[in-house]
Formats: sequence, C-alpha cells, structure tokens
Amino acid sequence: MTRRSVLALPLAAAAAPATETMPKVRAITAFVNVDPQTFDRQIREAVAFLSAVRDRYRAVGFDVETIRVATQPFPQYTAGLSHDAALEMLRHIDELGIKLGCMTAIGPAMSHDADDPKAVDLLADFLAKPAKTNACLVTASDAGIHWNAIRQAARLIDSVGRRSAHGQGNLNFAAISMLKPHCPFYPGAYNAGAAKAFSVGLEGAGVVIDVFKRDRDPRTAGTALTAALTKYAQQAETIAMKAATPAWTYAGLDPTPAPLGEVSIGRAIETFTGNAFGAPGTMTAARIITAAVQSVPVKRVGYSGLMVPVLEDAVLVRRWAERTFTRDSLLAYSAVCAGGLDTVPLPGDIGHEQIAEILSDVASLAHKWQKPLAARLLPVPGRKSGEQTEFEDSRMANTLIQ
Repeated sequence: MTRRSVLALPLAAAAAPATETMPKVRAITAFVNVDPQTFDRQIREAVAFLSAVRDRYRAVGFDVETIRVATQPFPQYTAGLSHDAALEMLRHIDELGIKLGCMTAIGPAMSHDADDPKAVDLLADFLAKPAKTNACLVTASDAGIHWNAIRQAARLIDSVGRRSAHGQGNLNFAAISMLKPHCPFYPGAYNAGAAKAFSVGLEGAGVVIDVFKRDRDPRTAGTALTAALTKYAQQAETIAMKAATPAWTYAGLDPTPAPLGEVSIGRAIETFTGNAFGAPGTMTAARIITAAVQSVPVKRVGYSGLMVPVLEDAVLVRRWAERTFTRDSLLAYSAVCAGGLDTVPLPGDIGHEQIAEILSDVASLAHKWQKPLAARLLPVPGRKSGEQTEFEDSRMANTLIQ
C-alpha cells in the first residue's frame, strides 16, 4: 500500500454511496442470578426467553450469531461446596449450555482484591479441560487497581496455558478492568443485582468499512460513521425494548463494531489510512471510531468503543505475523479506544511474573482513564517467539508469536 497522510485528504462527502452492510447481532445475552438448587431450570428459562428475542431480530432481517447466558460471580453460588462438587456444578453449566445451543459465562473469580483466591484455583481446574463456558477476573474497579487480583489472574493464565491443549483454555478467560455488569460480549460478561436483564451486542465492523470507503476525511468521517451506526443500533434497540418484559429488563446495547474473520476492523482502519494496520494514522482511526460509537444515541453498556482481537480478525492476524503492530501498539491505541489486549499470543515460557506486569499495564491504563479494558492473553505451551500457534478453535486463526 502507498503511504499518504490522512490529514491531507480532500473532503469525500460527494462520493457515491456504497451498498450498505447490515451488521449481525453478535450476541443477545441474558443475565441471571442462579441458585445451586435450581440453576438448571433458570438457565433453561433464560434460553427460552433469548430464543424468543432472537426470533424478533430474525423477523426483521438481522442475522443473530449467538445467544448467551451470564451468571453472577460463580464464587457466590459455589460457596460452601467442596472443590470437586463446585467443579462438577460448573461442568454441568457448561454441558447444559452446549446442549441448549447457548454460550454460558460464570462471571468473575474475584470481584474485589480481598476475595478468596481459592476460586481462582477452581477456575484454573475448570478451564484446563475443554469447555465452552467463559469466565473473568476483575483487576481494576472504582475502588482502585486490584494488585492481588492481578497476581492471581497471572497465576491462572500461566497455569491454564500449561495445562490446557495448545494453551487454548485461556480463550475463555479475560482479566477485566473498569468493566461494568451487563456487557453482552464475552469473556467479561457477568450479572450483578437480583433482577434478570438482557443486553445486545452488534457485529458491525462491516458498517465501518462501508463508511470509510466513502469518507476518509478525519473532519467528516466520524459524523458519517455515527449516523450509520445509529441507524442499526436504534433498530436493534427498538426490538430489544419491545421484547423486554416485567421479568426481563433491557440493560442496553453495546454498539462497538465487533469484528470476526473477514468482517474485519483491521480492514476498516486500513481503508481509512491507506496503510497497514499499525502504521501512522491507526490511532487517529481508532479515535474516530470510538468517538462515533460513543455518540450513538442508545442506552449503551459494555465497552462501547473499539475491539481489536488479534486472532479473531483476518486482517489483524496477518499484520501481527508481519509485525506491523505489537503488544505495545495495542496498549497505545487503548488510550483512545477500548481495545485492551485481546487474544494476544505469548511464548509458553513467559511465566506468571511477566504476565502480571502486562496485566498491570492494562489495569493502570483503564483506571487512569476510567474506561473498560480487558486482557485475554494466550501463552502457548512449548512455543517460542517466532514460532506458530496451534489453536484448534474455530473462532481463532493461528499466527506467529511475537
């Protein structure tokens, strides 16, 4: 690609409109407080509600990718159980979700820095064996940075990386900072409070590509993108509000333009800059996208910014192998967006101390700027820098380890 300055572009308002890409609904996520005695029935009831909501979206043309159920922090409902009994319960939740065609999440192992780290040991054992259920751990909140939780999260990531096949157990875990309840996206989704609620997340990277094909001027592109995202976000919100019932509260919508595969936020940013992702102009594009998302006039939850998942995005995974951007680049971009460090492969021998340092950087940035960030780090056992990952998960591509 040829280099050029995004600031030197002429206005593009007169460009002919391109065909619009209707975003998918990435997730309709229900939030419940489960009880050890009745969790099976509660999850089934949530799935029945989600299925009805999904039908509403499909009826007006939205493609719905997943329905999901997230619980309150699992230590709350495994308290009093032996380690083995608690592990059996979590595996039952995982199996039930697979049976019902629903993704499940069991919330944070630690929500506060003084929480008992025994829950981290339980979660490590759970994630070390093949599972579909997601979980997280809070490393920063309004109370401050959770330094002990950071160490515990690093210990978990290191353990799961060594014990799970190809290290891919960590695909279902994130260390989350400043992320509030009711985010529809995994792995950071969790419930808080007694009420049942649901939220919606869109897969809208294609919308960003369409807009940036027409308008690459930094003075006008943000306004055009806000308008395009608003069109679909308001449609999605209207459906959700009509689906809400006295029993199920609508918590909000995350208009983050989530990517997946060839529906690539990396391609969208390259369309804007005319250069490879990571080149000068990338941060400008990240800021424009984030500002546009945060201007969408809907009830917003979750990240409401920009996702940059290295292994889930077809363009990003290629650029990572080409080293056009690095882990430090992603942290820098996170100053103007909600990217964090998502699906970042690491050498298998990195060790928990260095993992803790990486998590500390993410938590510090999130707390400083009071924004939600997450870290999904993937140490690959037996692999070193310059070698290839070998994940066997349909959601992820493989790439070189930096």
